[in-house]
Amino acid sequence: MKQLIAVTGATGFIGQAICSSLLARNYSVRILVRDPRKASAPGLCGAEIVRGDIADTASLDRLVGDADAVIHCAGSVRGATQAQFDRVNVEGTKNIIAAIKTSAARPGLLSISSLAAREPQLSFYATSKRRAEQLLQNEGGEIAWTILRPPAVYRPGDRELLPVFRMMARGLALTPGLPNARFSMLHVSDLSSAVVAWLGSDTVTEGLFAIDDGQAKGYDWFEVGKIVGELCNRNVRVIRAPSWLLDLPAWVNSRIGATLGTSPMLTPEKLRELRHHDWVCDNAEFQQSIDWRPQVKLAEGLLTTPNWPGHRPAINGAE
Repeated sequence: MKQLIAVTGATGFIGQAICSSLLARNYSVRILVRDPRKASAPGLCGAEIVRGDIADTASLDRLVGDADAVIHCAGSVRGATQAQFDRVNVEGTKNIIAAIKTSAARPGLLSISSLAAREPQLSFYATSKRRAEQLLQNEGGEIAWTILRPPAVYRPGDRELLPVFRMMARGLALTPGLPNARFSMLHVSDLSSAVVAWLGSDTVTEGLFAIDDGQAKGYDWFEVGKIVGELCNRNVRVIRAPSWLLDLPAWVNSRIGATLGTSPMLTPEKLRELRHHDWVCDNAEFQQSIDWRPQVKLAEGLLTTPNWPGHRPAINGAE
């Protein structure tokens, strides 16, 4: 019998990639969606749909039901207040835990967190992700659970990182913080393969694990600029953006968001994240528990990323 995997956050780019990998490997996939129209994405074709959201107890019970495992990807990355982030990231995790505990099947849980949770003092988002982790660590005693902390995840069509790479392809890299700040990265296909490896493991190792693309000590902006420059056959100048260029719109976004309840991406708190000097991690602890190795370094990931000047067809002929 095929394993049934329940997935939250399936319509996000990470969730879609994970579902696509699971379906391609003949898992049965059940997804939670607010708007069924969003479930028409190619990566979700063939998934069973449960209509509802992370705050709806009844829909979560239907989602978890007889599932063999739950992949919790749902999360908010935009907002102007702590409450906006906590409503999804913390309360949503609490609701998932409760649904699993009341399920007769008692499935295992893989929660996709963020490396930002390592520095919760930096932003509302980072605080909410750390609170969600602590919630699972403190209340997940009856559940077989694992937490993954990926760094910056990129993919084909990425709306956040793609503009940065496009600007680099034109010869300029404007960095939000110090150009020599170091950070790890991860292609979404490697995150998906880590999920598949976790599902295929004989036992669930409870714990919190960072994963990255295997680049020792990560990257800095000069190294990323060199990679992009080599792909595009041009020199890339790396310059730190003037503080006011980002501070002013971030401040405006924050005030509008707090007043009108909108959910901006760029805020002063987000800038503190972006300007942090060390977002480096490695796979050592995860690989001691799970048979998994990342396959895609940044140069290869960019080569197969459409919609920017350095794109070339994938080696295997498929996007």
